[in-house]
Amino acid sequence: MRYLVWALRLLVFVAVLMFALKNTQPVEVTFYADYVVHNVPLIVVMLATFVVGALFGLLLSVPAVMRRRREAMRLRREVERLQAAANGTATPNPATVAPESVAPMSPL
Repeated sequence: MRYLVWALRLLVFVAVLMFALKNTQPVEVTFYADYVVHNVPLIVVMLATFVVGALFGLLLSVPAVMRRRREAMRLRREVERLQAAANGTATPNPATVAPESVAPMSPL
């Protein structure tokens, strides 16, 4: 399966490369407020668009990746706790904190 994915990636890369190499003519890029950049190669415009799209895609995937990492860490701790309980060794739960360590008792 891994080789199939890499073969498809290579195929897409070659197709995009061939498309880009066939479209090198200069174009005008118009931004907002009538700002125009003249004679920009189309391949540069396509590359910049691809990079911006890839960055947006990565930024949108960051919350999901962080959520999966937190869930994996929680599940690893749970597995360790269950294995320790099954082996008969009692390990202190790091999530349990004595009240005195959070708010020291004041003398009355």
